[in-house]
Amino acid sequence: MNINTHLATMPAGYLFAEVAKRVKAYQAENPQSSLLRLGIGDVTRPLCRAAVDAMKKAADEMGTFEGFHGYGPDFGYDFLIDAIIAGDYTARGIDIGRDEVFISDGAKTDVGNLQELFAADARIAVTDPVYPVYVDSNAMAGRLGTYQGGKWSNLIYLPTNAENGFVPPLPREKADVIYLCYPNNPTGTVLTKDQLKVFVDYALANDSLIIFDAAYKAFITDDSIPRSIYEVPGARQCAIECCSFSKTAGFTGTRCAYTVIPRDLAFSGGNFNKMWGRRQATKMNGVSYPVQRAAAAVYSPEGQEQIMESIRYYHENARVIREGLQKAGVGVYGGVHSPYVWMKTPGDMKSWDFFDLLLRKANVVGTPGEGFGPCGEGYFRLTAFNTLENTRAAVERVVKVL
Repeated sequence: MNINTHLATMPAGYLFAEVAKRVKAYQAENPQSSLLRLGIGDVTRPLCRAAVDAMKKAADEMGTFEGFHGYGPDFGYDFLIDAIIAGDYTARGIDIGRDEVFISDGAKTDVGNLQELFAADARIAVTDPVYPVYVDSNAMAGRLGTYQGGKWSNLIYLPTNAENGFVPPLPREKADVIYLCYPNNPTGTVLTKDQLKVFVDYALANDSLIIFDAAYKAFITDDSIPRSIYEVPGARQCAIECCSFSKTAGFTGTRCAYTVIPRDLAFSGGNFNKMWGRRQATKMNGVSYPVQRAAAAVYSPEGQEQIMESIRYYHENARVIREGLQKAGVGVYGGVHSPYVWMKTPGDMKSWDFFDLLLRKANVVGTPGEGFGPCGEGYFRLTAFNTLENTRAAVERVVKVL
């Protein structure tokens, strides 16, 4: 039989798998080492009490004839969809219908699978640096050409760095799909409504689709910064939005997210809302009832206060990292509206070399910028998802090495 050669010939490994491989090898050589991890974006604080209580209650229901739930609705229970609409959209003056929200087990799942809506020859544009899933999922489908010199031949790169204030330029050639993530992973930076409008206007003028990843919107501290692409006029006609409870409410291990596809979003006669519904109904059986009850509880007054306590905790960690590196004279970006701090490597050191240096000399794990794309070279990402004690200790170690 023939195989998917696009997948079989993918370069290297997934970024975070490579990080884990190097860390594992170092620990095997140095079993007494005390590593502090500021690398992968996994939360460390427990689920909020409101979500835990709701999940327990739902689990108890599942143990009764009256409260048992088998297969749930294909696109999610109405109680969760209604809570999402009220809490994330209606509260911000955005009109979203029940049939436009699709519950899933993760934003990573959705942003990786949405490429199934596109033709095989669709031209893809990404900010550079970028969350690797946007690139890898399209490469596996054969859209990106060949991988040479650290770049895909058929991928449109939008350089996003200190030189342009981390505001990506518009594509110079026709892009069918543009992936945007704000607050940004990996740089931790944000775009204003006017800066996002430039992309919406481009998409409308060029019959292009925007996939907007809003996984980190809960970390925004300035109300003037949009938390949804749909705050920009015209976005309903050109944008899909992916959101997650992972970073908002600590659901990285619990798994629940949602994607919004407006019912009038259509390209070449194909309605993306209906197409995605058809795809989801065929390929997944939804998220479990107890998990959806837990997610809905996040929108309760108690849930909102409890998750904000954790977000404030991570904000403090980000401040410690940001200010500690700034005092050491390092170029630092992000970390204000995001749990990610993006730093320049010292002396333009290669990012993987800096990774190895911190691992061996400081016993601190971060993420090399090169793993996020060509323009990530010379940068390094640290996350705020550890304890405050460990974050302070890690910054001290990094500064000492610097």
